Amino acid sequence: MIKALGRTKMAATVEITNDIALIRMDDGKANAINFEMIAALNAALDTAEAEAMAIVLAGREGRFSGGFDLNAFANLGADGVYKLLDAGAELLLRLYGGPLPVVAACTGHAIAMGVFILNACDTRIGAAGDYKIGANEAITGMQLPIFAMEISRDRLSSRHLTRALMQGFIYNPEGAVEAGYLDTLADPDRVEAKALVVAEQLAQLPGKAYSWNKKAIRKATLDRIRSSIGAHHKL
Repeated sequence: MIKALGRTKMAATVEITNDIALIRMDDGKANAINFEMIAALNAALDTAEAEAMAIVLAGREGRFSGGFDLNAFANLGADGVYKLLDAGAELLLRLYGGPLPVVAACTGHAIAMGVFILNACDTRIGAAGDYKIGANEAITGMQLPIFAMEISRDRLSSRHLTRALMQGFIYNPEGAVEAGYLDTLADPDRVEAKALVVAEQLAQLPGKAYSWNKKAIRKATLDRIRSSIGAHHKL
């Protein structure tokens, strides 16, 4: 059964098959991360954690996520922006420190918060092709929140941190593998299927050990992100 979550028709859906939860983001546009998308993803994760052994997080064709909703940023006011950043940080904590294996099916472009969500997934399968992947905050004049820096420091190659974060370099999929945004590539029409295969393999691992090891190995990063909530730019 497929459950649609969020006020828009396809903000996010979750489908459980053979103990694998396939969560798809699809707002019909850029898969912008706003309060509605975050609520829909959290609802999908509730279902996945109750009914599944592993998760695949996918976008729609050609688009994983374009990052935070800039229209929301423009209209929320300072307090609302910080609340949205808090909600985004909590989502990353849930993906990066949650009990289940999470495999990303990066179905296309992933920009800004889109790549931080990629970094929060355990294994990341990307679509080969003419897609853009990277953190563009340096280009758009935005300061990176602490959660973005910490999760990137944990997942990206140290050789690419300056280029990726300070200089806002946008990679193609092959470069994204080298930088550490992605782990491997597949043809665009095979990304989701490959991610499901990987999720099925990970679901065979002892779940309690996977959960404990995941939290233990990532504890320092999780703690730093958690302590930054409400103070995203206070170094």
